[in-house]
Amino acid sequence: MKSEHVLTSRRAIITGLASSGGVLLAGCSDTQPPTYGNLLRMADNLTYRAQRLLLPRLSLAREYDSHDITSIPAIGTTDPADPHQGSYNEKNGVLYQQLRDGRFADWRLRIEGSVSRPASFSLSDLQRFPARTQITKHTCEEGWSAIAEWTGVPLQRVLQAAGILPSARFVNFYAFDATLDSIDMVDALHPQTLLAYGMNGRDLPVAHGAPLRVRVERQLGYKSIKFLHRIRVTEQFYDPGKLGPLQNGWAWYIGI
Repeated sequence: MKSEHVLTSRRAIITGLASSGGVLLAGCSDTQPPTYGNLLRMADNLTYRAQRLLLPRLSLAREYDSHDITSIPAIGTTDPADPHQGSYNEKNGVLYQQLRDGRFADWRLRIEGSVSRPASFSLSDLQRFPARTQITKHTCEEGWSAIAEWTGVPLQRVLQAAGILPSARFVNFYAFDATLDSIDMVDALHPQTLLAYGMNGRDLPVAHGAPLRVRVERQLGYKSIKFLHRIRVTEQFYDPGKLGPLQNGWAWYIGI
């Protein structure tokens, strides 16, 4: 009898969560983050919509002083040109090595999609935008955290320069290590979301994503994609499938 009661209680909890998620997810479409038709993805959306509903859009992640800076390990892909890394893509790897050998003088960041002025920016172009420097905590999904100083241009300035359209909803990031991930427009236009080209007072190191990475300070570390080469703005959610963190069952939105 006791085991039957436990099973019944578990079913009731699961049903209740599904019902709650269904209420919040009513009207979801391809303009919303994914549910994938299962309870786990419904829980992801429940978290996403609750945070968007309850938290101020411009609330800032905590910023620290220079004496708080710690060492920060480089994990995941540390060199897209290294054929021994699991993320290696021959075409991207060869191109990245050529750009790296040329000190990224020929590297460009393309901005395309739902913008009125598609653009291509060199590293020096981005450095001519008004810069922002912030010292923030990188919180990793593996359970560790570290504090570093990041310098770059706020993503919103680059999107505005490209003429972001009012219908735009998501910003997709493409990287040399074949990673693809995205954020919504709330995070894209947040003042602390950076396209970072500097770290701890120096040029961004290769192991940490040179020449450019995104910093999404209000989400866990794996949303801060390294080795950027293209940004595509879209009106609908694009499922990155096997190219992004979702392939491992990770949440699309992991706000902190």
